[in-house]
Amino acid sequence: MSERRSDPAWTVVLAGVAAALHVGKLPPALPVLREALELSLVQAGFLLSLVQLAGMGLGLAVGLAGESLGLKRCMATGLVLLSAASLAGGFAQDATALLVLRALEGFGFLLAVTPGPSLIRRVAAPGELDAKLGWWGACMPLGTATALLAGPWLLPRLGWSGWWWLLAAPSLAMAALLWLALPADARSAAPGRGAWSARLRRTLAAPGPWLLGASFAMYAGQWLAVVGFLPTVFAQAQVGAQLAGALTALVAAVNIGGNIAAGRLLRRGTAPRKLLWTGFSAMALGAMLAFLPALDAGPAVRTGAVLLFSLVGGLVPATLFALCVRLAPGSDTVATTVGWMQQCSAVGQFALPPLVGWVARLAGGWQWTWALTGLCCVAGALLAWRMTATRG
Repeated sequence: MSERRSDPAWTVVLAGVAAALHVGKLPPALPVLREALELSLVQAGFLLSLVQLAGMGLGLAVGLAGESLGLKRCMATGLVLLSAASLAGGFAQDATALLVLRALEGFGFLLAVTPGPSLIRRVAAPGELDAKLGWWGACMPLGTATALLAGPWLLPRLGWSGWWWLLAAPSLAMAALLWLALPADARSAAPGRGAWSARLRRTLAAPGPWLLGASFAMYAGQWLAVVGFLPTVFAQAQVGAQLAGALTALVAAVNIGGNIAAGRLLRRGTAPRKLLWTGFSAMALGAMLAFLPALDAGPAVRTGAVLLFSLVGGLVPATLFALCVRLAPGSDTVATTVGWMQQCSAVGQFALPPLVGWVARLAGGWQWTWALTGLCCVAGALLAWRMTATRG
């Protein structure tokens, strides 16, 4: 192999980061949009989670079709669609147009991220699969943290429209780089309906994809709810926008460490169940310390608690992606299994932020957030036990 293509897995990881920027670009703009559009907390929660709408209905379909239509082609198309929707979003004149384009971004995001683990599985060097999948799990927090950190500095200078236009560039650039750096998709005859339905039946008949999907929903829904609302929580506490953005970006960024650590620990033989239980336990403890009023934690403790929530919680997604490659019913169903995981994850990310916002409105504050995230953690721990018991 030439030196130029010695490790194309990194190109896939960077493409995932470029896609994740579009998820992270909204939270720093949310206080501005709430004021400009007079959004309630529930409406803000739906705007935050609307990017997951496509994944809720189409994740399985995209995963099913990805292997046949071409994984590289699917990912590049998603990145281009993200760029186009972000460019158009900057010209939106009302909330309805912005919401529609946000949903279109969700479809582009789905196309971009669903093929990722399968592409990495194809191009990763021998012995590097778990480590590279750990980095793939870090794509979301890395892209989100970058947008959260840059947003408060650039929004006052560019406005939210300029912010939308600016973030169209990285995804378009990565689409071009991906197309040049990765080997061409294999040319094969398009499968008939029987082959597609057989692959679908095999995926949904196996317990692994269901357990993976439900676990990912429990993790991703609560992570997006907590991190997505942090700028609003900080703003209500009279924290300056730039400091709030930096703190929220730090919370998102430390999640990267958990993902990378999970990949290395898995490569060294650490049991997946231990990593999942550790991650969910830390998320439950962190949310309790941060939001439970009876503990009367000061600002430093609360910040540290949310950092714990995100850092150790990062063990969960990388472990789930590694298990996805192992628990898929066959090598030809990895993309389909990832698509099902994305679909379940999207349901969690669509439902949890509005639910957290609704509970916060009823309670007059964020003091019951820990109870919702705690329930998610208990469910995630039980699912982790079940899926790892299946493997013995």
